[in-house]
This record gives sequence, structure tokens and C-alpha cells, in this order.
Amino acid sequence: MLQVQTGPAQNWEVDFRANDNILLNGEPFAWDIVALGQQRYHILYRGSSFVAEVLEADYATKIIRLQLNGQIVEIQAKDRFDLLLDKLGMSAAASQKINELKAPMPGLIVDVRVTSGQSVQKGDPLLVLEAMKMENILKAPGDGTIAAIKVQLRDNVTKGQVLIQFS
Repeated sequence: MLQVQTGPAQNWEVDFRANDNILLNGEPFAWDIVALGQQRYHILYRGSSFVAEVLEADYATKIIRLQLNGQIVEIQAKDRFDLLLDKLGMSAAASQKINELKAPMPGLIVDVRVTSGQSVQKGDPLLVLEAMKMENILKAPGDGTIAAIKVQLRDNVTKGQVLIQFS
């Protein structure tokens, strides 16, 4: 189950079931989605047509920026662990210092935007990982200094593989 938020007053509970069934706030969610190209999609939902483009996806913070029929929409997703941390008042604990950046999924390194010894701030782009024909910009999870870059341009990586170490 995910809690998806597009603003302070707009929250949805999304539950993924077997056989690709999706429940939205407990009700079946039926849609048709077709890939139009790299990070672009056509969506049909309740007789309406939408064109969506993924502008940015930050897997560490679970924030996705979309352009939906020309409007920018920012989506924040929280899984059950994020919700538990919120409930316990420990949300800030999840954002403590991180010593390494790991691949969120298997893919191909198509751009390295930092060098060893470089200082970075939270949100700075570090690498571009191509996965499933989509380019994903991996960003710094916090402020720090690059200690070592463990991958090179055009390297294939596996999920969970260490890409960058911070000092």
C-alpha cells in the first residue's frame, strides 16, 4: 500500500493487488496506459484522455514531477515504512547521513555528473541511470563530499549495487 499526495489536501491510498489490479481508496481503479516514448505516456481514465511526461523521479525521497496535460504535478509517495516513521515521529531519522548511494534498480550508467572530492548538496544530480528505456537522475541524498565513484560511464549495474561513496 502507498499513500500518494499531490498537495496538503489531496491524499490517496493506492493498493497494488495480484493480476495488476489496483485499488484507489479501496475502489477498483481501471485505466489504460500506453508508452508514447521516453518517459511519455498516454492515459485513458473514465473517458478522459491525458498525456503525461515524467520530468523528474527521485527514488530516495519518492517524489515524482509530472507534466500532465501541460500542468506540472508533484507527487509524493509514502510506503508503509514511511507512514510508520511518520506515526512514530521519526520521519527525520530516515534522512540521517547516508554513506553511499546504491542503484535503485538495474540499469546502465549513461552520465556521471560528479568527480571524487567534489562537495554536493542534497538534491544535486550525481548520475543518470537508464532503466527500462527511461533516464533516471540519481540525486544526492544529503549534503556531503564524494569519496569514491564506484562505477564508470556505460557500466551495467544491478539493484542495490553501490554507485557512490560519501565521506
